[in-house]
Amino acid sequence: MSSAEEWISAVSGSENLDPTSHDRLTKMLGGVQEAVGLDHVIGVLNGGKSHSEDDVIRCYVGFEPSGKAHIGWKVIANLLRRLLDAETNVLVFLADWHAWINDKFGGNMEAIQLTADYMEDVFRALLDQPDEGDGPGQLRFLRASELMENPDYWARMLRCAKNQSLNRVRRTFSIMGRSEDSSDDDLSKFFYPAMQAADIFELKIDIAIGGMDQRKAHMYMRGVADSQGWTKATCFHTPILSGLKTSGARMETFDHKMSKSDPSGAILLHDGAKKLRKKVNGAYFDPNDPESPVYELIEHVILPEFGILEVRPDPKYGEPSDWKDIDSIRNAIGAGTLHPLDLKIAVAEMLHKGLSKVNEYFEKHPDNLRAVEKLLNV
Repeated sequence: MSSAEEWISAVSGSENLDPTSHDRLTKMLGGVQEAVGLDHVIGVLNGGKSHSEDDVIRCYVGFEPSGKAHIGWKVIANLLRRLLDAETNVLVFLADWHAWINDKFGGNMEAIQLTADYMEDVFRALLDQPDEGDGPGQLRFLRASELMENPDYWARMLRCAKNQSLNRVRRTFSIMGRSEDSSDDDLSKFFYPAMQAADIFELKIDIAIGGMDQRKAHMYMRGVADSQGWTKATCFHTPILSGLKTSGARMETFDHKMSKSDPSGAILLHDGAKKLRKKVNGAYFDPNDPESPVYELIEHVILPEFGILEVRPDPKYGEPSDWKDIDSIRNAIGAGTLHPLDLKIAVAEMLHKGLSKVNEYFEKHPDNLRAVEKLLNV
């Protein structure tokens, strides 16, 4: 039984799902590492009202505009594509004020807004330019600054902060990539988790999406919902890709995660074939270690997108082979029947293939990317 089937069957009411709704939910859960609170979505699929009290399941993922996109965004994008195909509405929330609080671009809001323009381009390209709007199967964008124009937002944010201790808030600081003791001299950062929770409630979200590093924020939100008697959004958490130089260890602090601030340890969506090959070739890889960022790229980016890894070595060194699951690849590496260099070359080639539509999009629409590169002095 797959993880999705286990999660679904464990929820009361799942036995009442008709086959179409069951298949729809299974599709939504593809590539998800953890699902929390599936009872809400199952209730909607069984004929209940969504958070917005209509029949549309609304999903949300939030991003701080902060620089050029890296390959980890494809993990999220693959999930968003499945959610669009499952006829949910998908919102990419561009958290400009959150980025300002988190000192992105030194608090330069003009630079943050420009980067938000670029991020809209990125997701249009990653998702192959889907229909945009507020209906099922459509994509939409919204900025925090737009949401905050509503005075009701601030009342909601205060309610999200009520009865929350400073220590409780500090424990969520990993959502900003910060340690618990990093921000005692900046009160605004203590508002961040309450703002993130308020975003979800004000937007009437049914499914909140984020990497595993956002789990604490989502649990904060669900705790607030309990105390206030509000609808609790279901949460989908995706895997975090490790930096190319790390061993892929799983740590609570997520210090291992890929970051665009480390160019040699991150694959950017705009890297060309030559740069991709150089970066993947230099990635940590020990044939005797089952954890590697190379395996993560296969498991969480390539296989979800293509369903197969095609290895095509020079005929002088080996035969072509196709692989459909990560365990078989690990076993072949361990047994010596698949060479690490051939694997890395295949990974770089298939990443390049998967980024072709992104490259094509930005060749036709280069302005926002060029503006961000100017900001970053690239």
